[in-house]
This record gives sequence, C-alpha cells and structure tokens, in this order.
Amino acid sequence: MARILVVEDDDAVRALAARALERLGHAVDMACDGVSGLTRIVDNAAAYDLVLSDIRMPEMDGIQMAIEAVASFPSLKVMLFTGYADQRERADELNGVIVDVLQKPFALAELRDRVERALAA
Repeated sequence: MARILVVEDDDAVRALAARALERLGHAVDMACDGVSGLTRIVDNAAAYDLVLSDIRMPEMDGIQMAIEAVASFPSLKVMLFTGYADQRERADELNGVIVDVLQKPFALAELRDRVERALAA
C-alpha cells in the first residue's frame, strides 16, 4: 500500500483521516502544520506517495507547503482539503502541483475514494 502524509492543524480531523487511511492498509505519518509537513517531506526525501493537507493553517498554509515541496520533489502528489471556498479557488491556480481538492466537511468514504484515485493517477 501507499505511504501518506496527513498535514492538518485540527487534531480531530488529522486523527480521523489518518485512521481511515490506515484501515485501508496505508502507512500514514502526520504533521500539525505546513512547516512540520514540509520538514517531514524533506527529511524523508519525498518518500511519500501522497501528501494530504489542509489549505488554511498557521505559519505555512498547505498551498505554500505544496509549492515548496514540489519545487524540490516534482513527482510528489499533493491533495488538499479545505472548508473555505476562497481557498479552493487559490488551489485551482496550481494545476500540475495539486492532484485534487476535497471540500470539508467530507465523508470518510469520499476521502478514501479520492485518495485511491489520486494514488492511481
């Protein structure tokens, strides 16, 4: 199965997403913000098959994290999620960097389906 990094500042959402993906057999690491997420990506030499990140977070948002990560690791797949429509529009400008944007709140079945599609792409 895949190695996935979940980057989310909300502890409950981060844990819920990680558990749902672990139940599918994926190896999941977690980070609480974009700075921590980028550090994990760099420290692991982008060994992740997919990075799943919230857009709106303190210090470094998910979009900036994705831009910096993909600049160093161009083949890295990043999927974002957000509860804010204006943030989704920002992600639309990053074609080629972001593989998908999932609207929060999301159903676990939808999360699992979208992650599987992103991994297969």
